[in-house]
Amino acid sequence: MTIHELKILPEYFNAVKSGVKKFECRINDRDYRSGDILHLREWQIKYTGNDIKAKVTYILSDEQFTKPSMVIMSIEVIK
Repeated sequence: MTIHELKILPEYFNAVKSGVKKFECRINDRDYRSGDILHLREWQIKYTGNDIKAKVTYILSDEQFTKPSMVIMSIEVIK
């Protein structure tokens, strides 16, 4: 398990925090794996101080559905 520290814009941060957004789309430059933790830090010109952690529960990296080198990660907020 790896912890990935990532920037996230306010509109997406709030959607993850409220439970509406249960996925994250990213360039797979960090070798994301199921079981990893995403430490999502809200970013608006600078870090706002708000953050949330989410566990990666599934990764879709099929080029039939994603661009090359991109992944769609199913996430679950850690309380």
